[in-house]
Amino acid sequence: MPLTPDQLSEIAQQRGTPRQTLRATAPGMEAHLYLAHPVLDHGFVRVIDYMGDDSAIVQAARVSYGAGTKHVQNDEGLIRYLMRHWHSTPFEMCEVKLHVKLPVFVARQWIRHRTANVNEISGRYSILDREFYIPAPEHLAAQSVVNNQGRGEVLAGEEAARVLDLLKSDANRAYDHYEGMLSQDGQQGLARELARMNLPANIYTQWYWKVDLHNLFHFLRLRADAHAQYEIRVYAEAIAACVKDWVPLAYAAFEDYRMGGVTLSAKAIAVLKRRLAGETVTQETSGMSKGEWREFEGVWG
Repeated sequence: MPLTPDQLSEIAQQRGTPRQTLRATAPGMEAHLYLAHPVLDHGFVRVIDYMGDDSAIVQAARVSYGAGTKHVQNDEGLIRYLMRHWHSTPFEMCEVKLHVKLPVFVARQWIRHRTANVNEISGRYSILDREFYIPAPEHLAAQSVVNNQGRGEVLAGEEAARVLDLLKSDANRAYDHYEGMLSQDGQQGLARELARMNLPANIYTQWYWKVDLHNLFHFLRLRADAHAQYEIRVYAEAIAACVKDWVPLAYAAFEDYRMGGVTLSAKAIAVLKRRLAGETVTQETSGMSKGEWREFEGVWG
């Protein structure tokens, strides 16, 4: 299970001990503070701390504009303007620190976002738990025949059973050997920092991940996308649910301009103008490559 009874008791104690503060707080994020949102079979996402809210974004933007700007447009309009024109610094005024429990192979994808502060549990000092990610049957899919990075049809019947058995038996066998190599019963054993190299990539790890809102939005745009790998997408969706409650105005603008919007090339804009003028445009007359045209038609066809 994601959390032990002792951990649940600690969370209840943390949430039951409110602290007075003069800093800005976001009621929506306060509701998430310390709680563990389950992800996958043993994972979770927890908000440990945060700084700022929608007003912090607005405040930072107006500092550079000078006094009196706050009377020109409301907060929502300003935030949408900042998002629409790709301003980044005001969104960097908000930060969040998350406690995440995730499979190692997901962590290796995640760490490619090099714009956060990360502190991961160390297998040099700690003995890692016997917890592995085993996909639910509906997420056990074959390799896609059209996308080298994607999945195809869901496995079924004997093939699904065979793969699940391999995943479970290989993970447990590797952990048995890991335990057997460690120091125990007075024997010297192998150093933890060496024994851990035998563990599989579906074992769970944990880390604290601290990131500003600008870079968090970039992470969510890529990892909460429908084309992202399922195992990292569900973490992004859990984080997004917290962010939506934390900075609702900024998140609404993010959904509109980043998640729900598209970026057009100069060639794509020219094609749209020609079509609006009544002209028939094909890939051959568009100036686009076949790949560009396919993506364009996917949105505007």
